[in-house]
Amino acid sequence: MDNARYQRCALVQSVADTLGIELLYLPAYSPNLHLMERLGKFVKKQCLYSKYYTDFRAFTSASEDCLVQTQTMHKQALSSLLTLNFQSFKKAQSLTI
Repeated sequence: MDNARYQRCALVQSVADTLGIELLYLPAYSPNLHLMERLGKFVKKQCLYSKYYTDFRAFTSASEDCLVQTQTMHKQALSSLLTLNFQSFKKAQSLTI
């Protein structure tokens, strides 16, 4: 969860406890963990890097085509990029120098 105030309210936490759901919150700024940020970076790489568009309409069309093809042409590339399998650390020991 992304630390929105409504996600930390007592109601959400009590319902999660009732259902046996462990709530995991993202660090304050972590775009690499946010799936939409990863999808945005992918589309940017596909549509902007080394590309020239004559007008804004051509650019938006290319972006929309890329998004439409997420389940077909780009499915394999996105399957590993848009995963929810994160490594979490419990009781990590910190080193002091």
